[in-house]
Amino acid sequence: MANKVSTEKGWEDAAGNILTGRTITGVRYMSKQECKKMGWYSRPLIIGLDDGTLLYSSADDEGNDGGALFTTSWKTPVIPVINQSLGE
Repeated sequence: MANKVSTEKGWEDAAGNILTGRTITGVRYMSKQECKKMGWYSRPLIIGLDDGTLLYSSADDEGNDGGALFTTSWKTPVIPVINQSLGE
């Protein structure tokens, strides 16, 4: 990762710079084509922001696969990935 942030406060600040004041403009699952391009088996949710930034979860910080999103909503505590075969 090009960013050299190494502390919890540093990462909070970096995330805050990207997220604070933004508006969610769209929500969708990663397409099969995008997933294949990433070399992933699981298609995570993508959240679009008003400045064009896209947010999506990964299984780890090395980007090895798409990841589920956990929420504090009792109606939807987990937003799952959609699994797919890379051969599709």
